[in-house]
Amino acid sequence: MSGRAQLMWDEAVTGYDFGPGHPMDPVRLALTRSLVSAFGLDREVEVVAAKAAGESTLRLVHRPDYIEAVKAASADPAAADPSYGLGTTDDPAFAGMHEVSALIAGQSVGAAEAVWRGDAAHAVNFAGGLHHAMPGGAAGFCIYNDASLAVARLLELGAERVAYVDVDVHHGDGVQAAFWDDPRVLTISLHEHPRTLFPQTGWPEETGGEAAQGSAVNVALPAGTGDAGWLRAFHAVVPELLAEFRPQVLVTQHGADTHFEDPLAHLAVSLDAQRAVQVACHDLAHEYAGGRWVALGGGGYAVVDVVPRSWTHLVGIAAGRAIEPGAETPEGWRQEVYARTRQLAPARMSDGRWPVSWAGWEAGYDPADRLDQAVVAARRAVFPLRGLLA
Repeated sequence: MSGRAQLMWDEAVTGYDFGPGHPMDPVRLALTRSLVSAFGLDREVEVVAAKAAGESTLRLVHRPDYIEAVKAASADPAAADPSYGLGTTDDPAFAGMHEVSALIAGQSVGAAEAVWRGDAAHAVNFAGGLHHAMPGGAAGFCIYNDASLAVARLLELGAERVAYVDVDVHHGDGVQAAFWDDPRVLTISLHEHPRTLFPQTGWPEETGGEAAQGSAVNVALPAGTGDAGWLRAFHAVVPELLAEFRPQVLVTQHGADTHFEDPLAHLAVSLDAQRAVQVACHDLAHEYAGGRWVALGGGGYAVVDVVPRSWTHLVGIAAGRAIEPGAETPEGWRQEVYARTRQLAPARMSDGRWPVSWAGWEAGYDPADRLDQAVVAARRAVFPLRGLLA
């Protein structure tokens, strides 16, 4: 296995653009790539532009009729079929939609292939993590589910155990659905409670299909959860499950929309806590998955203040050159931010909360605390199914 990480990047992925005013502004991708370069991280990784996912690859997850519907909407956006979730407010159709969506999917599939084959220990596609797309429909700003396709490709290549950990503020519903009946895939999602946020799924009782009970794990966090609670929940659930499952590859989704500045959700997590979970995922990959780690982006709609910094930290961690939280953002990047957006860029790679701390689960829990109730619900629903003490 090569020790060098891969960064999957093709400038054309910034064409994933639902139009003016849509929350998923592709400037977040361009500014992340620029910040990676400004810190010199692109010299520490192998930057690879993978080919777009082809028809046979897309069919590992998506139905043929849905792929054809995407192609039709891509050729003529006015003819988009809303029965497939296309041409809606969340997922407006745009020219070239199929091609750029397949390109993003191809980067995640390429990342999975590189890690499985030993070309790289870690691979990052921050343009990916489009976890809401279903086998037969678009949803939640997601056309093709690159995360599911990466996992499916790993299985096709011979992997017998793949773990998927999703820390986006929204439930990783599309990935859970894709592998609901497959015990070879363990999906773990930490997200805001479905009572208060799209897609209104991800209840702790969702534990997998009849043939795969205990393969889906959902930690539904109360609105307002901050750094200490978020990290406590992560460490109370994820490490024990990975230790039991022993995945051959760890795939993680790092939506930045848990942040307290994100306009579409209600958690109160800082950039520093996001970085701490990125470090934890890296370490867990080494401890339980032989170091094989595929890291994806995801949601994140504070497109200047949060997303570029969060995902640049992710690239630095994967590259083995983690950026110190107190580091200043490079002046040239700040100038680019203003030129592109007429917004002032953040000055540092931290929200001033480093080092973050939390109380470990082993010290006990408070049955009256809403965060602890969420953790207990997840552990009681799944841990016994996996032979673990709840």
